[in-house]
Amino acid sequence: MMKILGVHTGHDSNAALVVDGRIVADVAEERFSRIKHDAGLPLRSVDYCLRSQQLTMADIDAVAVPDSGCVEALNFMLDLKGGCREKPSRRRAAIETLREWLNKPGLKPPLYFKNFSARDNLPIVHVNHHLAHASSAYYTSGFADKQLIVTIDGIGENISCAVWRGDKGRIELLKPWGRDASLGWFYSNVTEALGWWHGDGEGKTMGLAPYGDFNKCKGVLDKFYPKFSGGELVEPHDFGRNFSWHERGSIQWHFDEAYAIHDLVAKHGREHIAAEGQRVLEEQVKAIVYPWLEKEQTRNLSCSGGVFLNVKLNQRLWDEGKVARHHIYPNPGDSGLAAGAALYAFYQANPGAPIHAIQDLYWGPEYSAKEIEDILKSRNLTYRRVDNIEEFTAQQLAGNKIVAWLQGRMESGPRALGNRSILMSANRAENKDIINARVKFREAFRPFCPSLLWEKRHEYLQNARDEFFMITSFTAQKDKWDKVPAVVHADKTLRPQTVNQEFNRRFWNLINEFGRQTGEYLLLNTSFNIMGEPIICGPREAIRCFYDNGLDMLVMDDFVLEKSP
Repeated sequence: MMKILGVHTGHDSNAALVVDGRIVADVAEERFSRIKHDAGLPLRSVDYCLRSQQLTMADIDAVAVPDSGCVEALNFMLDLKGGCREKPSRRRAAIETLREWLNKPGLKPPLYFKNFSARDNLPIVHVNHHLAHASSAYYTSGFADKQLIVTIDGIGENISCAVWRGDKGRIELLKPWGRDASLGWFYSNVTEALGWWHGDGEGKTMGLAPYGDFNKCKGVLDKFYPKFSGGELVEPHDFGRNFSWHERGSIQWHFDEAYAIHDLVAKHGREHIAAEGQRVLEEQVKAIVYPWLEKEQTRNLSCSGGVFLNVKLNQRLWDEGKVARHHIYPNPGDSGLAAGAALYAFYQANPGAPIHAIQDLYWGPEYSAKEIEDILKSRNLTYRRVDNIEEFTAQQLAGNKIVAWLQGRMESGPRALGNRSILMSANRAENKDIINARVKFREAFRPFCPSLLWEKRHEYLQNARDEFFMITSFTAQKDKWDKVPAVVHADKTLRPQTVNQEFNRRFWNLINEFGRQTGEYLLLNTSFNIMGEPIICGPREAIRCFYDNGLDMLVMDDFVLEKSP
């Protein structure tokens, strides 16, 4: 077996472990540190990846990093010595020499810093940032046939957008674009102008857009974005100087153009500017994707990079009928880079190896019944153990209770997929407002995702396909608009998880039982956290979160914790 450890240090630091081409562990450091978008060293993530498979660094065949340049942090994390030690660039070395001459503090960890002792001559594989994104898409698509790969984010190693060819297990760069083509920066500038974090709040912009009408301000953003036509950049955009801001362990960004867009928000209205920003993004990405599909003579499309967290964009690409096989890596932002780098390193070493389709994202920590009960006992909490937990929980949900649900291995990526979820019936329209106000403490317009039985997907979704990861929205079937109103967004779409019993039997059983009791085989499913915090990882955080909001019940394994009426 070939075992490759992927390590990403920076925005959304994370680690992943790939064994023989399959991701077996993947987690972001934020889940342990409780700092959203943690940009520190992913020490606990590396520790988890190794422990989850009962490995040590001596068992690792190579370490892959999603950066073409030197990553000095690896020297400290892995205690690298000799020829495999990361060597700084001339510029970096000159800066360190100057700091030493000026008697400025250098970078060296204290004695109590915990690292991982790597074996001598451990190969360190450097993978370009966007190539790691492309690899995460292609090598999880499940087919080696020719396909177009598109990667779009803010910027990574001076690339903001790129198109690639994936074929016969190999990835070939077709066309990259730099900072003057960044559609990610444009959309994030709109997000900042609306009052949200650049690099975090883009989903809010997407959620607000359906409440607006871009026709009321169409064209007012024209001078703020690059323009594509026929698959080429025809009008580059100068974004000016970019700035960074370190906030409690995470990194935020700023461009001065956000001030000018903010003035347009005041003039035209928040929802209308959000709608125009969404329209621009969709039209510009189409102007890249469709011409390159024609050039490559393929209808197979795989995508990654943070821009593809935009589920409405993904729906637009799917609904227009020009794509036959559409795969978006479900953790497409920087928290998926470690897995992408590790996958690339594996397939470079094993070019003929089969490409596996991912079936789930349950690659994080799990907790035994004994561990959960020990934690409950140590906190002197009153709880009970229920034999048929799915039937019991379905009854509570049918009674319109709000239930936090912790089961099995934690999901990777930004979506709760039935193992670290807050659940409620979607059968009442007011439940959307109840969850936003009483549990999540977030803006009232924010939509919620549904989890529904895979077998029932055509009953709820127009133009349905398998969607296991909440990464694409679909127009809801008209006869369901009034039956599950809490998850039908203003534009009559759903961004679903179709739950296959082979991938998560307990969650499937819960939804099936709820459907048997209510007639709707669908639940409102949102991540187990409150606004501004990472998704919870284990029982300790689950208990703290449970008592810090309006949840009615916490279900962990077969254990039930309830609040007094």
